[in-house]
Amino acid sequence: MTDRDTPLSDTAELRRLRWRARRGMRELDQLFERWLDQRWSQSPEAGRAVFRRLLDCEDDRLWKWFLGQERPGDVELDALVAEIRSLPHDP
Repeated sequence: MTDRDTPLSDTAELRRLRWRARRGMRELDQLFERWLDQRWSQSPEAGRAVFRRLLDCEDDRLWKWFLGQERPGDVELDALVAEIRSLPHDP
């Protein structure tokens, strides 16, 4: 078994996700960072998987979702976007 076959440690995965969450759009960066800071550690694997799927979405689509101009067709993504939008700015 190689290192690539072993699951990432939670800390390593969090670092990797923080890098993936950097979109070059400060507002999106802040929204994703806020969720990672406030919710990642207590999220079940299913919630973490939805966050990973959210990061796979295109920036222009994400921006419309977070502005409330559109809603994701996926119920889980829609719920996560709503959750992220409702997070307090200062934990």
